[in-house]
Amino acid sequence: MKIIHTILPVVFLLFFQINNAQKLVTGKNVAVTNTESGKVRGYIHDGTYIYKGIPYAQANRFEAAQKTTPWEGVRSSTTYGPVAPLMTPTTEVTDEPEFVFDHDWGYTSEDCLRVNVWTPSIDDNKKRPVLFWIHGGGFTAGSSQELPSYDGENLSKKGDVVVVSINHRLNVLGFLDLSAYGDKYKHSANNSILDMVAALNWVKSNIANFGGDPNNITIFGQSGGGAKVNTLMAMPKAKGLFHKAINQSGSFRTNILEKEDTQAIGAEVLSLLGIEPNQVDSIQNVPFDKLSAASTQALKNVAEKMKAAGKPVIGFGLNWGPSRDGEDLPYQLFSKKAFELSKDIPLLIGTTKNEFAPFANMRFIDATDEEIYAHIKNEWKDKSDDYIQAVKKAYPNDTDTKDLLDVDTMFRPGAVVQANEKSSLQNGASVFMYLFTWQSPVFNGKYKSLHCMELPFVFDNIQRAQNMTGGGEEAQVLATKMSQAWISFAKTGNPNHEGLPTWPEYNSKNTATMHFDTSCEVKPQLDKELFSLVENK
Repeated sequence: MKIIHTILPVVFLLFFQINNAQKLVTGKNVAVTNTESGKVRGYIHDGTYIYKGIPYAQANRFEAAQKTTPWEGVRSSTTYGPVAPLMTPTTEVTDEPEFVFDHDWGYTSEDCLRVNVWTPSIDDNKKRPVLFWIHGGGFTAGSSQELPSYDGENLSKKGDVVVVSINHRLNVLGFLDLSAYGDKYKHSANNSILDMVAALNWVKSNIANFGGDPNNITIFGQSGGGAKVNTLMAMPKAKGLFHKAINQSGSFRTNILEKEDTQAIGAEVLSLLGIEPNQVDSIQNVPFDKLSAASTQALKNVAEKMKAAGKPVIGFGLNWGPSRDGEDLPYQLFSKKAFELSKDIPLLIGTTKNEFAPFANMRFIDATDEEIYAHIKNEWKDKSDDYIQAVKKAYPNDTDTKDLLDVDTMFRPGAVVQANEKSSLQNGASVFMYLFTWQSPVFNGKYKSLHCMELPFVFDNIQRAQNMTGGGEEAQVLATKMSQAWISFAKTGNPNHEGLPTWPEYNSKNTATMHFDTSCEVKPQLDKELFSLVENK
């Protein structure tokens, strides 16, 4: 008996050491593979090969990206690379929302063109579907590491797929139009989007070395990332570099600026910086904080001029983003030519039920029913009853009076328009529509189905993002179903699998929409009357 008591601790220690060794494998010759620029070394975590911060291109400020300079030896690639500078650096946060989102801000540099890869294997000769993730943050902020849900390990492991994410230039660095001042800056109005094209070209050339199939690439993104997906679908230079697309809450911007407007912004920035057109190259040496301040003021000045001239200001106020420059982006995003360009690309598209509405209506958290109805009356006047009836028709199972306020009418209408247009194309690829309605229990449920709430479910990262999801079993069950739908779509262009009810292709007649909740169900569009009221308000 004494011998058994002596041996058992040793056995348990050996078991722990072996198990722990299998969990994380690092070292000089671990996870080494080739890229066109040189060898890279990652690490292996729980069987997944992980690479972070690999350069996919390089660029001088306001110039188009070029292939990165090759390196000698093996480049260590085990931590995230630099993120694009923010126009206004984060110096403080609001406590509770920051708990929910749990950001990782990273470190900044203008040299930020980096790619991350998660893959089950690099040496088994498999050709796995590739899921190419594009982060949110509008066109001005964000990064590939900003949210814990962005981590690609679980999705890669579960689906036997390769997950890729990127950093790219943003805001003034990605979109300042200096095309009027010489060929060096010919593409500057859309450099940010061209960075993504460069990253897709890197994937096409290199992903086979990471166990991926360059002929089966799905681009997917949320919010600003979804808008970037739409932009790539309308971009001739991106055609052929991806084969399927997923847009999550990214159809809020249906139009982009024209060249005359972006060139006006560029001229205003030079003027505010005191730079003469024949000295334009000196802008490459302006400190970023000074450039940021001048460009922010330039946007305000040009927006006032546009309004005075009766021109619509695109987006949520004039801001940085892609524009129709006539070459790299020759079409408006929702034009017939743009839809025709990507007609052979299957599309999975949807939004969350509440998006930003819970944030906008936080002041009504403790409001009485009477106060909420009074607010609706003030907002909708003689259409108040019509509004209430339309919301109840859209969501008949809602019982909380505040639910009447918290329904999204900003993001989903654009998604419906896009789905209708794309599904109407003759001989076009399939469209599948979803609506994420699951409600988070965090902070007594006040954040509901918030903007970004679906991300931990898509990436199967319920535990990593438990500040947002609560980390419970109910959430994990839904994540299992939802992540598998994204995996199935990446593999075949169809999100159906055994864990879901049959999910029909969407068209404007059946309006078939998968509602992701504790019980997943396909329903027709129930918010037509609501959107009509909002449009005609």
